[in-house]
Amino acid sequence: MNKRSVHLLSAGIALALSGFLSGPVVASVDPAPPAHLEDAGAQRDVFTQPAVLRDNVAFWRSVFAEWSQGQVVLHDMDYPGLVYEVIVLDGAVGDTLNEAQREQIKQSREAWQARLQNIAAAERDGSALSAEDRALRQRLVAAGGPAAISEAYSRLRTQRGVRERFRRGLEISGRYDAAFRLIFKEAGLPEDLAYLPHVESSFQPHARSAAGAVGMWQFTRGAGRTFMTVDKAVDERLDPVASARGAARYLKEAYGRLGDWGLAITSYNHGIQGMARAKAEFGSDFGRIVSEYKGKSFGFASRNFYAEFLAAREIANQPERFFPEGLRFEAPLRHDHIVLDRAARVHDLAAQYGVTQRELVALNPAWGARVGRGQAAVPAGVLVNLPSATLLSATAKSTALLSAATRKTDEAPRASVAQAPVHVVRAGDSLSVIAKRYKTEISALRAMNDLTPGDDLLRVGQKLKLREEAEPGSGEALVHVVRKGDTPWLIAANYGISVTRLLVNNQLTKRSVIRPGQRLGIPASR
Repeated sequence: MNKRSVHLLSAGIALALSGFLSGPVVASVDPAPPAHLEDAGAQRDVFTQPAVLRDNVAFWRSVFAEWSQGQVVLHDMDYPGLVYEVIVLDGAVGDTLNEAQREQIKQSREAWQARLQNIAAAERDGSALSAEDRALRQRLVAAGGPAAISEAYSRLRTQRGVRERFRRGLEISGRYDAAFRLIFKEAGLPEDLAYLPHVESSFQPHARSAAGAVGMWQFTRGAGRTFMTVDKAVDERLDPVASARGAARYLKEAYGRLGDWGLAITSYNHGIQGMARAKAEFGSDFGRIVSEYKGKSFGFASRNFYAEFLAAREIANQPERFFPEGLRFEAPLRHDHIVLDRAARVHDLAAQYGVTQRELVALNPAWGARVGRGQAAVPAGVLVNLPSATLLSATAKSTALLSAATRKTDEAPRASVAQAPVHVVRAGDSLSVIAKRYKTEISALRAMNDLTPGDDLLRVGQKLKLREEAEPGSGEALVHVVRKGDTPWLIAANYGISVTRLLVNNQLTKRSVIRPGQRLGIPASR
């Protein structure tokens, strides 16, 4: 496996500005080739390959990395490893075939159908076969047994090579690989799920399917509404990073319900309910499901979806082996991200962060035309992309505002209404991590925030209410252990107290520097 390094800079940057954000978080990625953060030898590979898929994976490996768009393969639909002919198309080759090329394929197909029908007839009446046809018969028997002979002519299928398209997809993936891997890592999912767009769209951001699936991650409108924001104002299917978060939510739910990655990944094509029916019949024996399941609409695409993923993963892990001519990976994304706590119009966001509306619209392909023109607001909860270092600049302004506010604040705490403590979700947070930090139960967090087990994938910037028992009892001090990315503002916001009270309680000043591992006492939020 080719190992490359990745440099991730994650910082939780707190802004004391006009209240658009719910705990802004920055995830900046240094320029580097696509990164593989997991060492394949360091932990068990969860993406197992049943023996029955060996030929299928080899077939798709050839489709992706060997056969060009000028080649069309005639093969058996049920046994893809049984390749009859690789047709080299005549003339110039484009994205679509011309009439002469379609006729060329048709003639080859008809010739092979006639030959396979002749072998089937000889099997029935015992007539003699040529040496070549006897060898072909043996290939059929080796692939599927004697029963594979009679209908072989009807299983003929054509597949065009996509080497050029896959190669370009690899290059584009350099832009998104680190960001996608971070999303799956934060969701507690295998990072190699970042390879799925090779199968779905070849990393084309504006891909559209005949079934109405849209974007790099190919969500239909119905599925998009379930796992991300899709409405008249915003369609996050068109934003590769936002839709990757949606894919993480979907795949976490699919794996939670199906318990097997072969089933979960196949459900991306066939649906969770469809794969649940297959599991009910065959259990988690994925090899038998591919070979024997006869579910409605479980056709060639569904049977081969996981094999395609395994082949794409193998190629993407060793690109120099399959593309020795070299690749020009695109530079990784260097965007900042915020999550809106309330709806905001584009001109307000542009003014707040010192960027132009044109820049914001270009960086946020999910926005509809009315949002881009400022006629409709960006809804709350939507992830907004900003130019790199925008938040760092805004933080400098925020620090000055915070410093001025601190100087004007009375050291004596003012009377206020008791405020329920909240936690602002940051990169790497999960319910188990948050429950441990506040010495409470995961079930209590779910109940307090109306979460179901299927909602456990948290969104960066999301606010979680904390039960009263998560606060210290009478005379018991609550201690916060500083984590990377913490700032006094963010810690104070998490516990529902003012920055001034946090600083005073810990004998700190506005110039004090806090470091990971440092323990801070948290005063009661009265």
